[in-house]
Amino acid sequence: MKKSVNKVVLAYSGGLDTSVIVPWLKENYNCQVITFTADVGQGEEELLGLEEKAIQSGAAKTYIMDLRDELLREYAFPTMQAGAIYEGLYLLGTSFARPLIAKHMVKVAQDEGADAVAHGCTGKGNDQVRFELSVMALDPQLRVIAPWREWDLHSREDALAYAQAHGIPVSMTPKDMYSRDRNLWHLSHEGGHLEDPWFEPEEEMFQLTVAPEAAPDEPVYFTLDFEKGVPVAIDGEFHGPVELLSRLNELGGAHGVGRVDIVENRLVGMKSRGVYETPGGTILYCAHHALESICLDRETLHSKELVAHRYAELVYYGLWFTPLRQALAAFVADTQERVTGTVRVKLYKGSCTAVGRKSPFSLYREDLATFGKDDVYNQSDAAGFINLFGLPLKVNALVDMATEAKATPAHRRRD
Repeated sequence: MKKSVNKVVLAYSGGLDTSVIVPWLKENYNCQVITFTADVGQGEEELLGLEEKAIQSGAAKTYIMDLRDELLREYAFPTMQAGAIYEGLYLLGTSFARPLIAKHMVKVAQDEGADAVAHGCTGKGNDQVRFELSVMALDPQLRVIAPWREWDLHSREDALAYAQAHGIPVSMTPKDMYSRDRNLWHLSHEGGHLEDPWFEPEEEMFQLTVAPEAAPDEPVYFTLDFEKGVPVAIDGEFHGPVELLSRLNELGGAHGVGRVDIVENRLVGMKSRGVYETPGGTILYCAHHALESICLDRETLHSKELVAHRYAELVYYGLWFTPLRQALAAFVADTQERVTGTVRVKLYKGSCTAVGRKSPFSLYREDLATFGKDDVYNQSDAAGFINLFGLPLKVNALVDMATEAKATPAHRRRD
């Protein structure tokens, strides 16, 4: 018997691992277990019968919360507005979902008077860090229990045997070789054959997107409207966040958009190969960047690019609830005040291209940019600008020439 706790709130998916964790917590910590499940768009099939299953596994109470709208408004869209992409490819779908889940799990624990929370993350992954840092930031008095770092179950067979011995209702079907995480923003695939970085993913593995080769032979065009950096309409028809992203997932998926294959550097030190499907998110990043290109001045846009890299690291590392991430988010939010307008998007066989953009706040001036005759830009002014802008280069070159002259022997200088 471990040190007992009174009541534990468990992040519960209903899979084999978390189903086994319910009786394991009761047995090892002599506690009451309350399960918490966040609906972040993983699909109805994963939520069906979840409450009954949790109770049958030994839970005293269950919570299931629809957090899809909050996931997009408060986590996905701000990350997209920052332009944050981890290691140039990963759009952070799992990363920003974890602090959202932890936030509400902590709230349930506080409401229920629980003294601990628990999760089913393994000791090798990033998610354990994201969950626990979020809990630490929101309520450091809560104890965190991570069974995978404590128990002596080492395989699926061990877990199945434990479940059978304790009368836990679990499926006996063979385990999918891939480890997946799905929410409204994306679907990730890890493990199985993907552990060999030379292996090309099998087409049957993908669930949200068709192969680009099998996508329609004709491109599709549509418009996306943004208000202060937030996507609000497709082809002029306004939608809430959940409906809008669901539609973009359908459009992008049908045209093979949003597939990424990456060997990434995990926070815990190892490299890991993952394949991600993010059709709607890929479209939003593309369109939003195109709109920013005409709405933001050069210095702000370039500064945002610097912020984007750091922002992505903070999200990936589980540092969502930190002063730095919040300060960077405040900067990003301020830059979005005039990112309002429309982008015309083209999807074709795996590619997403912004082919048009317009905004009432556009800084693009055709009368300034034209190669034709104009009356607003005096081209002769450029000579003085170039002389001043290049002055450091000129001075440096003069110093180099003088130094080289001094180092040359006198007889060679005469020659």
